[in-house]
Amino acid sequence: MVRVGTLPMRLLALEMGADIVYTEELIDLKLIKSIRRPNPALGTIDFVDPSDGTIVFRTCALETSKVVLQLGTSDPARALAVGKLVQSDIAGLDINMGCPKEFSIKGGMGAALLSDPTKATNILRTLCSQLDIPVTCKIRILPNTLDTVNLVQQLAATGISAIGIHARTRDERPQHRPHPDVLRTVASAVDIPIIANGGSRDIHTYEDMHKFQSLCGADSVMVARAAQLNVSIFRKEGVLPIDTVIDKYLRLCVDYDNAPHNTKYCVQSILKELQETPRGKRFLQCQTLQQICEIWNLGDYCRRRQQELKDQGNVGRADVMPSQQGMNKRQKLDIVDNLSTSNTLDKYVGVISRNMAFLRSTYANDNQLPKTLLYVHAGRMGKQPPGYETHQCDKLFRSICSYDGQRYSSSFWEKNKKQAEQGAALVALLQLGLLTEEALYENGSLIS
Repeated sequence: MVRVGTLPMRLLALEMGADIVYTEELIDLKLIKSIRRPNPALGTIDFVDPSDGTIVFRTCALETSKVVLQLGTSDPARALAVGKLVQSDIAGLDINMGCPKEFSIKGGMGAALLSDPTKATNILRTLCSQLDIPVTCKIRILPNTLDTVNLVQQLAATGISAIGIHARTRDERPQHRPHPDVLRTVASAVDIPIIANGGSRDIHTYEDMHKFQSLCGADSVMVARAAQLNVSIFRKEGVLPIDTVIDKYLRLCVDYDNAPHNTKYCVQSILKELQETPRGKRFLQCQTLQQICEIWNLGDYCRRRQQELKDQGNVGRADVMPSQQGMNKRQKLDIVDNLSTSNTLDKYVGVISRNMAFLRSTYANDNQLPKTLLYVHAGRMGKQPPGYETHQCDKLFRSICSYDGQRYSSSFWEKNKKQAEQGAALVALLQLGLLTEEALYENGSLIS
């Protein structure tokens, strides 16, 4: 599942009893551009976007023999490049041929491949013949059962090790009933293992998974939405209370430095209507992993582990800076022009700087934004309005705020110009005494 199948949830699924876990769909171009980096502090292998420090894919030894990377691709050469890049760190490579979302379809990926069997089989045959790990694919059924059987037979002939089949058509959604009878017909027509998918609406217990498997005549079952709601669905002993699941999940998020926005999304998926409770509403205001953990009485654990990981050399989002890896000559020259002391005065000498992140949802309306507050303050004091000078390095931005003869900046590199300017304004407001360190630490803006 998109945004759900990241490392903490995969590890928790394995702990709960899942035999194999899948990543979220990862796009080929994103992975090709990434750099493989061992992360000794976390004990992980990270595939990092060098332009902004984003973790494209993070894995660890606990799942190496059980994790399947789900790839979004429409090109055999790109798919093969990804396969060769990651094959030593995964158990298998799965080509997504079933995603009906617009971004996949427009890129010729996902369910778009269902209508282009020649391209689909070319991708699979290329991978099967040149990779050292099992290759699989996941499709949706076609409107006609015989067409589905014919397609699966063509795909099976490429040498794939198994095929996942969602028991709905491209145009059907979770509210529609699945078609296990179609999967049963397909399963009897091919020799490779069939992995049945699409039964989550009727899967509430471990036993329900086996019922769906039996209905489909399949060799295995792939569960997405039911596991997203409560990943302990894989426990033979029965599901756990959601607070127990969230506690286990958050500990893994802290241990593996999971992105706060991703952590929040997954917890929201578990809480569902409980987001409307007083605790749920407090949770929705959270911006940082620390704040989320406080809701479930894990604040001390989060603080301690984050400090331990930092001491061990883990580089978190707050420490990301522009890298010259993967940059072209023009981008490297821009860094020299803007940020280095080579041949020019360093633009950040004499600048008051703090490590300050701008968290947009902290501010209820535009009148409370840092730039607005600083502008209004300047007017009240009879000063010139603040000015901003922003430097861009590939996908990262840092700004200097000039006000009343002094310059202020945040050392936190933001992902767009507007956020960088707001961060610089925050530093100015702090230094001017209009905001307190305590308040900024509490809302997650000021990073130690």
